[in-house]
Amino acid sequence: MTEAAARADEQARPGSRTRVSKFLIPEVIFGVGTLAEVGGAVRRVGGTRPMLVSDAGVLAAGWVERALPHLADVRVEWRLWHDLTPNPKDVEIEAAFESYLDGGCDALLAVGGGSCIDVAKAVAVLSGNGGRILDYEGIDRATSPIPPMVMVPTTGGSGADVSQFCVVTDTSRGLKATIGGRALVPDVSLTDPELLTTMSPELTAHTGLDALSHAIESCVSEACDFLSRGHALSAVRTIVEHLPVAVEDPADVGAREAMATASLQAGLAFTNALLGATHAISHQIGGALDLPHGLLNAILMPHVMRFNAETHPERYVDVARALGVDVDGLSPPAAADAAIECVESLAGTLGVPGGLREVGVRPADFDRFARTALRDAYIATNPRPVTEDDVRRICVAAY
Repeated sequence: MTEAAARADEQARPGSRTRVSKFLIPEVIFGVGTLAEVGGAVRRVGGTRPMLVSDAGVLAAGWVERALPHLADVRVEWRLWHDLTPNPKDVEIEAAFESYLDGGCDALLAVGGGSCIDVAKAVAVLSGNGGRILDYEGIDRATSPIPPMVMVPTTGGSGADVSQFCVVTDTSRGLKATIGGRALVPDVSLTDPELLTTMSPELTAHTGLDALSHAIESCVSEACDFLSRGHALSAVRTIVEHLPVAVEDPADVGAREAMATASLQAGLAFTNALLGATHAISHQIGGALDLPHGLLNAILMPHVMRFNAETHPERYVDVARALGVDVDGLSPPAAADAAIECVESLAGTLGVPGGLREVGVRPADFDRFARTALRDAYIATNPRPVTEDDVRRICVAAY
């Protein structure tokens, strides 16, 4: 490559001086014990009767019960809704919205993982815009104001508490629909790392690797800039060090705090830099088979990295360094290969299945996944253009 070509390539890369950077972020409250501030947060954004979205696991762990006195202390009433499943469905959103209306609610409060937060966002969209939730698939389709939202995450991975996206399973098409826009950024993200201590080791692994996929994909995204890159790389470093500890000892508050930090930073990165083919493909498989999102990302991620590194290995040099690779003296392709090996090794150590075959995915469905993945919002910012044949090739490699 000539010097002029190299200079032009550098200017075209994310983070160059020719780019304009924008960074969306909610109010962030973070720290052990901050659950006590949930009532004040709801009041501060104007909520007096929020719908509190949670799920059976979080209720059983006692975190909703722990939150309620802090709402009562500031005279905030609430209406609880928890009839959701993982990978929330369009029909569940409709039921939640009916409950919101019946309760005369004026705000959304989620205490739970990404599924709970996605339901709360979807209900907010319908409250302000009407219709059916799938009417808003895509970016900036919801144009009317929506109620205030306070999110209290209980898993260390989704990043939904700070993102401008929610994902809903379309039960008629058997895929996940992504709904995005500035309005979906919550008013307040309140993270108390203590709430992560009741997750099972398996859920800890899946959500932690989901956060890793957010960090890596956003770091190499076409839309990445210096603001997102710093958060993404910091998240990678933190996850590599602390996720195995969190899986091994769920009660280790230090490891949980580190993973909560990584989830937050990876969320800030991907909501601004967006993601790539790993998420575009996993949305299709998860929507069709109702499989755990983080698990699918963990299986697919090394294969998407390998695909992208065929043409953009330089994007993975900083990722490799953050993963703990000594990149001095390594060519970009060698650094990318080392990064992929690190991701595969970490997933294997945490008990992630070796391929899609082991979680019940059938090759007969690859053609369908290939067609629908190209319509996913996240495919646009993958560093390498993706065709249907490329998606099939990635699925075959991950099988």
